[in-house]
Amino acid sequence: MTEVETVTPKQVTADEASLHETIAGTLASQGDWRRAYEHLRVALALARAEPSIPEQLRREVDRLRRERAEAREESLRDALTAVYNRRYLDQRLEDLLSDARKPVAVALVDIDLFKNVNDTFGHVVGDQVLRRVAELLREGLPSHAFCARYGGEEFMLVLPAVQPDAAVRIAELARARIAEHPWSALCEGLAVTISVGLAYQSGEMSANRRQVLEADDLLYAAKHAGRNRVAYRDHAGTRVVEYCP
Repeated sequence: MTEVETVTPKQVTADEASLHETIAGTLASQGDWRRAYEHLRVALALARAEPSIPEQLRREVDRLRRERAEAREESLRDALTAVYNRRYLDQRLEDLLSDARKPVAVALVDIDLFKNVNDTFGHVVGDQVLRRVAELLREGLPSHAFCARYGGEEFMLVLPAVQPDAAVRIAELARARIAEHPWSALCEGLAVTISVGLAYQSGEMSANRRQVLEADDLLYAAKHAGRNRVAYRDHAGTRVVEYCP
């Protein structure tokens, strides 16, 4: 008589966990961190049915979790300036501007005459200017605010839960930091300024993407007023913070 091998539920669980762990390793080697992480989660769940979780599996799950988080963070950052990219900006604005109960200000920032910087000093210096402007824009922001690269030489400051006067002050301080920065230390004869269009949305109004269009209109108002200025709108109409050297 042929002896029939008995397979216990415990063996099946262990085999399934091993299979998921193997698949996860293959996916990880291909750079598919999301799917690898999901298979390791299944393997870990199966392993919990055992008296103890293999330490190697636990370490592998922790490693992939960190790598997944790092990869996601990198995917939301602008490669040149390290501030958030347009993808992150669009996602966050969609959430923030959809809730009319919470006020939010957006400041659209443009580097004045940036083409002249590239033409006069070269694109290597131009890239250095973009990186330094991004760093200066991030300084002094409230903890819940953020800076993102909107495109080209344009950035956006997103300021949730701030009052209008505070939003204007934040934008003006950013403008002043950049205007007063010792750019000549980077390259002799270099000077950099920004213009800012600040649109504030109170919780009493229907917040939507028209606020970004308003910030764009106000940016042009700052440009037309002579550049190196902050333009915003209040109950009395469009205001421009004049630059006093």
